Amino acid sequence: MKRSRFIAAIFMAGLSLTATSALAKDWTHVRVGIEGAFPPWNALDSQGQLTGFDVDLIKDVCTRAKVECELMTGEWTSLIPSLNAGKFDLIMTLGINEKRKQVVDFTVPYASGVATFLIAKDGPVAELPMTGERLNLNDKAKADPVMKSIGEALDGKTVGVVQSTSQEQLINAYFGKTVTVRAYKTSGERDLDLKAGRIDAGFDSGVYGTSMLAKPGNEDLAMTGPLVKGAMLATEVAMGMRKGETELKTKFDDAIKAAAADGVIRALSEKWSKLDLTPSF
Repeated sequence: MKRSRFIAAIFMAGLSLTATSALAKDWTHVRVGIEGAFPPWNALDSQGQLTGFDVDLIKDVCTRAKVECELMTGEWTSLIPSLNAGKFDLIMTLGINEKRKQVVDFTVPYASGVATFLIAKDGPVAELPMTGERLNLNDKAKADPVMKSIGEALDGKTVGVVQSTSQEQLINAYFGKTVTVRAYKTSGERDLDLKAGRIDAGFDSGVYGTSMLAKPGNEDLAMTGPLVKGAMLATEVAMGMRKGETELKTKFDDAIKAAAADGVIRALSEKWSKLDLTPSF
């Protein structure tokens, strides 16, 4: 009887290993979700083709990871639900914060950015303190007085953000009681309202702001205030994946680190944003 049970146990273990092997993924083909509406990170050109820093970088990283990557566009607010529903295997331009860690896993960061304010030069918001200077919100002794001054300057104003972003979270957390927060589907939609005077300021990625201001037609807008990181801001940008996909994470972690070590991230980020966004590991 004991011998029969022992043989049965071995047989069941073998079945379990076989099932596990059958479920394992070889990751030769990866579907990558990308917004396609957030330049210079990613956008659609006049021919409807994806372009931008994310697009150039994912091509390099996928080659290093030895996988074929299929880029698929989707609305920003749908990317995480679509990832967890199985439509995508990775999603791009996902800032790391604690709230998102509850529902997805991340690669190591492939870019390290900042956030800042956008205003109309002739609008109701004057230049904010520490314009162009870096400010880590986790250094509360330095950051809190600056954010208090910014709050006083924005009191009663309307600030535009992109919905479901860490920038929206920050404006609500710091100024939600004294400003009107208006959320948009895309940065471009918000900028149209800023130009038209329907909102008083915007808050967005500093990389986006630098790129947007360099384009014709935006001469009447300006970046103002500190280049902010820390707190709930998701300025460390990574690829998101479903929880537990450890083999996929290892492939892309190694590829991102190699791209950083070879100077590819620096070269591509400077090409698209004029800033070196190389992360520290």
